[in-house]
Amino acid sequence: MRVLALDTTTRAGSVAIVEDDHVVDERAGDPARSHAERLPADILDQLTAHDRTLADVDLLAVASGPGSFTGLRIGIATIQGLAFVRGTPIVAVSALDALGQLASREARPGAYVAAWMDAHRREVFSVLFRVTSSVLFEPDRLTEVDAPAVGDPGTTIARWRPEVGDERVEVMGDGAVLFAEVIAREAPEWRVAPAPMLAGAIGRIAAARARRGETIDAAGLRPLYIRRPDAEVARDRRVAD
Repeated sequence: MRVLALDTTTRAGSVAIVEDDHVVDERAGDPARSHAERLPADILDQLTAHDRTLADVDLLAVASGPGSFTGLRIGIATIQGLAFVRGTPIVAVSALDALGQLASREARPGAYVAAWMDAHRREVFSVLFRVTSSVLFEPDRLTEVDAPAVGDPGTTIARWRPEVGDERVEVMGDGAVLFAEVIAREAPEWRVAPAPMLAGAIGRIAAARARRGETIDAAGLRPLYIRRPDAEVARDRRVAD
């Protein structure tokens, strides 16, 4: 199975080609240029570099969120457009799930791993997982202990403390790096890991889900926001006033 995977949850994002559960190529985007400026050219250039075209792609994968609203919309619209061209099936993958899988690479069964993404406003998008004995990138590799949420880092640690106790938690993501001092102060036994590129992991997760029949068509693709868009909040405030 050949998978083309895209992540636009961060400014740089990444694109990957995955074949038979092997990452053939994974590239970060140029953060100096917007996703709108770079896509879909980055994708097509990467396929061309490997003598591939869209006709050679069996599955499309995309990070469904959370992240920048603009970035998510552009990434999803790009994948929808490519899917419409050839009717290629899609798998949408949470960037938090991808981070959790990557954080679990060397974890033993029963260990805790977490994903923290910078949500701005001094908040993080977060999720807490427990690792199972299942194979890396399989959907049942991780058991969700605390659902995806957005909030203050210190409050997030306090919420998780009754569950994890004094056990170490591997926390991966740009939010973990940004608030490393908070983690060191409030949970010194936890370990902070920087966020790697996600497209390769997204492609491998998508391949595993596709084997289980968990694909959608272009019309079924929806973003995972977690936090409501500012425009919606402002609109509701105007209505309330």
